[in-house]
Amino acid sequence: SALALVILAALASGLGVALALLPQTPVNRLCTAPNNKTGFLCDDRVTCVPASWVCDRVSNCRNGEDEQEQLCGDLPHSLPAHLVFPCSKPRSWVYADQRCNGMNDCGDCSDETGSLAACPPCGQEWWSCSPVHYEFCSCIPRRLCRDGIQHCLGWSDEFVC
Repeated sequence: SALALVILAALASGLGVALALLPQTPVNRLCTAPNNKTGFLCDDRVTCVPASWVCDRVSNCRNGEDEQEQLCGDLPHSLPAHLVFPCSKPRSWVYADQRCNGMNDCGDCSDETGSLAACPPCGQEWWSCSPVHYEFCSCIPRRLCRDGIQHCLGWSDEFVC
């Protein structure tokens, strides 16, 4: 019976090695984070981390897979494509959840107004105009309306909004 146990253990070990050598199917990490933004699915298959939280030097997944060297070693090339939005400027990029967030994250508004961005019109909390300050692109937060500071070229944020 001891010999049978040794043989069984050897077979189990061989099976384990054989299974480890099989090609692994890549894990689909695409998920929808809060506010309907693109996210990164953690190993627990429940936690969805916003794209911009990946490779930010803070572990947001229980096992830290959002900060692993394999994922963060050569940004943005090492990231899954769904986490990256390419700006119109060569070699410039932002995280996918920064697209259409109302802020000029690319520096040239291509993440807010460009054809690649395909952003919806301004939402209820925003005012549509051509802004003076480049922090915003084609919409400003309504909280900036009638604040005594010109944000839109035609002063519509002070007189119409």
